Amino acid sequence: MKVTTTPIEGLLIIEPQIFPDDRGYFYESYNQQKYIAAGIDVNFVQDNQSSSSKGTLRGLHAQAPPFGQGKLVRVTQGSVIDVAIDVRKGSPTYGQHFKIELSAKNNLQFWIPEGFLHGFYTLEDDSVFAYKITNFYDKASEIGVKIADPALNIDWGFPTDNVILSAKDELLPDFKDFISPY
Repeated sequence: MKVTTTPIEGLLIIEPQIFPDDRGYFYESYNQQKYIAAGIDVNFVQDNQSSSSKGTLRGLHAQAPPFGQGKLVRVTQGSVIDVAIDVRKGSPTYGQHFKIELSAKNNLQFWIPEGFLHGFYTLEDDSVFAYKITNFYDKASEIGVKIADPALNIDWGFPTDNVILSAKDELLPDFKDFISPY
């Protein structure tokens, strides 16, 4: 597997080694030894999966400590624009984001450690988003910000006034009102 760093410390792009043949292909979507060698030495406790119609935006959220979560994310069907925002106090990239297209065609994975808000936008109907997480869900620890906050300067590649959002995500605060627990 190939691991690529991003301009924001801690965020990693993982490209698995694909073994194609006349039947299709094979690859290891996770191998603990290889991930530890790449610097991702964590204990995953749960696998999650969601399916979303085209135009759905999930995020931008995380969980506060002590329920913070690292996430290893990928798309098994369809495609998404995936975004992580650094909310680690004192980080030189605090408030900055990194975005990447993840798809069933490119098989890329994205490592998002604790201390980042996360969200994604589905580019195709029936996009399936899969992720391994390092901590269990705790409703009282949910944190997040609005996806269209101009202060974040995220170019989602589409107008954000016509996306499918959950009622919960519509109520998230602006970034200027967000107090990071990290």
